[in-house]
Amino acid sequence: MSSEYLPGLAGVPATKSNISSIDGEEGILAYRGYDIMELAEKSTFEETALLLLDGCLPSQSMLDDFDGQLRSERRLKYKIRSIMKNLPTSGHPMEMLQTAVASLGMFYGGEEVLSDGVAGNDLEYIHSMSVKIISRMATIVAMWEHIRNGYDPIEPRDDLSHAANFLYMLKGKEPDEMAVKVMDACFVLHAEHTINASTFAAMVCSSTLASPFLVIAAAIGTLAGPLHGGANQRVVEMLKDIKRPENAKAWLDKQLAGKKVVWGMGHREYKTKDPRAIVLQKLMVEWSEKQGNLSPEFETALRLEEACEEALGPKGVFPNVDYYSGILYKEMGIAPDQFTPIFAVSRVAGWLAHWREQLSDNRIFRPTQIYTGEEVRDYTEMSKR
Repeated sequence: MSSEYLPGLAGVPATKSNISSIDGEEGILAYRGYDIMELAEKSTFEETALLLLDGCLPSQSMLDDFDGQLRSERRLKYKIRSIMKNLPTSGHPMEMLQTAVASLGMFYGGEEVLSDGVAGNDLEYIHSMSVKIISRMATIVAMWEHIRNGYDPIEPRDDLSHAANFLYMLKGKEPDEMAVKVMDACFVLHAEHTINASTFAAMVCSSTLASPFLVIAAAIGTLAGPLHGGANQRVVEMLKDIKRPENAKAWLDKQLAGKKVVWGMGHREYKTKDPRAIVLQKLMVEWSEKQGNLSPEFETALRLEEACEEALGPKGVFPNVDYYSGILYKEMGIAPDQFTPIFAVSRVAGWLAHWREQLSDNRIFRPTQIYTGEEVRDYTEMSKR
């Protein structure tokens, strides 16, 4: 057995999985073998979530049944709403989301199935918990936008799709067709991405047979970091700092000279442009055409990408999914600190697919370490120190 230390476990296989795959050289991300670019164009979040959970594209009746289950589970118990109302409104929405999701298990239960160690065989339980969590996470994120501003949240509707209902609850009015198209595509694009940091956190928590609500809470906490899900918020702040498109190259030169981060650029897995960034850029163009103008942030992002391609392209550094997602959300009137919670509303489908896969052949994670401390030694009495 190799004892080589690899920082960040770079390149170390942590599991066997058939959920998603990445071809970093060609820039291909696939869910269960289906190219993400095709899914973003032709599928919906509901269908994609079921594909991730069950492993195959559903029939129309299967999809209708799953969609109906999601719609029926959107409401929250009022005590969860009370918990949210008593949280500091100045806190980050990801902290709220982790707290609220962790509390769900106290109200909806079900952990007793996990205690006997055969939960991986109880597909009905796994499916039921997955539906509850996927549906209610969207409700929680949308509700918080109103609660933190001092208003009662908007009640969910069961006559709207997942994306449409989320936008309706978030904004308080029925969204237009373009907004729903963009949000649904964003949900599809962010739903899964192999064994990233938050998914690995979910897997480790899953391996202990913890409640699925705690499994997802662990993943949410990991996603919150700026090096993972929080980067899209940083991209918007970065573009605001650049101010104008003509400033992009000079700003980039200064960043690179100071060895500082260019947010939204580069990905450990991709040696070319992230396929999700390609789709998001196209959606941003469609959005701009519909609005009749090119937003300053989008124009600046395009100019900065050109400068980065020249300076960083030869090193295999190109835009990742965060580069354009934040701009899109901002154009849709969504608060920047809600970008990462929206990421979580989507990625929960992938986390739950990995939860199911982990339970199907479970073994608790227990990696080793390379000890660098002192050899065993005698305790030194206080008077001799």
